[in-house]
Amino acid sequence: MNNKQLYFVFIIGILLIGCSCKQNQQTVAQTEKAVEIVVPEFNADSAYYYTAAQVAFGPRVPNTPAHVACGNYLAGELRRFGAEVIEQEAVLQTYNKQSIHAKNIIASFNPENKTRILLCAHWDSRPFADQDRNPENHHTPIDGANDGAGACGALLEIARQIGIQQPAAGVDVILFDAEDWGTPEFEQNIYGSTGWCLGSIYWAKNPHAPNYTAKYGILLDMVSAPGAQFRKEYFSMRNASNIVKKVWEAAQVLGYGSYFIHKDGEGIEDDHVEVFKYRKIPCIDIIHYDPNLQKGFGDYWHTVNDNMNEVSKETLKAVGQTVLYTVFNEK
Repeated sequence: MNNKQLYFVFIIGILLIGCSCKQNQQTVAQTEKAVEIVVPEFNADSAYYYTAAQVAFGPRVPNTPAHVACGNYLAGELRRFGAEVIEQEAVLQTYNKQSIHAKNIIASFNPENKTRILLCAHWDSRPFADQDRNPENHHTPIDGANDGAGACGALLEIARQIGIQQPAAGVDVILFDAEDWGTPEFEQNIYGSTGWCLGSIYWAKNPHAPNYTAKYGILLDMVSAPGAQFRKEYFSMRNASNIVKKVWEAAQVLGYGSYFIHKDGEGIEDDHVEVFKYRKIPCIDIIHYDPNLQKGFGDYWHTVNDNMNEVSKETLKAVGQTVLYTVFNEK
């Protein structure tokens, strides 16, 4: 082979390497494009419908027909979305030793996936309107449209979307019961401020799967009020600050920074505390609490006025889309 032939072979080799590199770059680009994450669109109308459907049963207080009917509805909808559903029933003791029949509703998507995310809310409503301005209403059960139903409505819509399109991680949606049976204000001198979060305590001590754990949890509570703002709740920051950061950054990306504000919040005694205490799952609480308000949670909180007027599609959208974005961007 003479020098001209060697030169020709050298040039051909360079061209082939260049083509190969270009093809590899195109293949990588195509692969990256193929795995681009598509986050489902949260339907606020749907979440609002699920919220109203719960409220229509009446106050969802354990030991009442409305509670039984609504529990069956929630479990049935989650099954309809394709989840594996466990109805964890238990007889629990209230602050005054009353026995109540409670039911935690656990819906699992892709249960074989060892990487799991926990999404939760409470589905019961308060038996006492003990914060109502009218003392005659203090023993009246409340509708709990914002305090309970709104969060469950958001989770039902999230579950519906997951049933259509699975994220990379497995997801467990847990609707805790008997969260809102804490000692009413008119009896705290007798019993003290106890009796909250009975359903989540029971589940955390008796998980639906042996040694259950999750990468992290997100609790929704009072997430549907018009103009709600969510501060970084104290126990969430103490036990799961990286998850708070993840969720609040997601809200900023989506344009919901006016809802998820960068301010520290109070410590709220809620289900996420029990999830961390007994199962060591870092869990955050997305909850509307404004220290500038007289009651913190709003004038309607634990009153007969917590009805569908306190449910906003815009707030449901901000929360639901942010949670969906977080879940679907989890590796």
